[in-house]
Amino acid sequence: MENTQNLNEARLANAWADLQAHADLGNMLETDAYRLAFADPEFLLRRETRGLRIQLEMLKPDLDQAAQGVENTVVVFGSARFPAPEEANAALKAAKASGDAQQLALAERHVRNAKHYDNARLFARLVAGYSARKPLKDRLFICTGGGPGIMEAANRGAFEMGALTPGLNIALPHEQKANPYVTPSLSFKFHYFATRKMHFMMRAKALVAFPGGFGTLDELFEVITLVQTKKAKPVPIVLFGTDYWKRLINMDVLVEEGAISPEDLSLFHYTDDPQEAWEIIRTFYNLPL
Repeated sequence: MENTQNLNEARLANAWADLQAHADLGNMLETDAYRLAFADPEFLLRRETRGLRIQLEMLKPDLDQAAQGVENTVVVFGSARFPAPEEANAALKAAKASGDAQQLALAERHVRNAKHYDNARLFARLVAGYSARKPLKDRLFICTGGGPGIMEAANRGAFEMGALTPGLNIALPHEQKANPYVTPSLSFKFHYFATRKMHFMMRAKALVAFPGGFGTLDELFEVITLVQTKKAKPVPIVLFGTDYWKRLINMDVLVEEGAISPEDLSLFHYTDDPQEAWEIIRTFYNLPL
């Protein structure tokens, strides 16, 4: 029959087609009132539509990750300011040549902290190497904040093993761009810290926190709080860099003052070895060698 209709064809008008038709007719510069609501950036950026923007920031990364099979992640946090060893050594060489004492002290500190970059990279390689031999549904993907430093190191390790590796970046006043090792189709930018942190936890099966600053502490304690209060199921929480973390935070004081229970100290582990960090996660889930 000539008028037979396709059962699977969409019956409602396609929003994208409507928008394209408006563009083809040269109608993109209409009055504000006459624009399609979803094609009106001034409307979408109003204070009153903040709830919609938060919903969109929740939905877009979720759909894109699900479409690419990213369901289980190992989240790596850490300082954006710790350079790769090759960069640190080049800076040290330049500082020595300059004779500037302040520049030399800074370069020496960068060289000292570059070990954390190396360890994050090695840890990510271990996770990605394990996952490469698994079906997509059983893989663990290295996920970071997508920026430089420790985040770059972890994405780099996964990238070097041929793995997909998401980066959840954040728009900041001093513009931060995604590092070159984040998988382009999994490179997301957020406006809201809250939705970004929610996305870290939505797929996280483990958290590894390398030495870092306020941002790292914020993300670390949010996860610990969610697990402690049972708003989230237990996950391995690894503090990488024992000396750094124990100098920075004396967790025993919290127990001594009754601010936390003694058993809360078991919510996290200290380590200085990439292999041990991976073993903590592997043992928690009883993953095969």
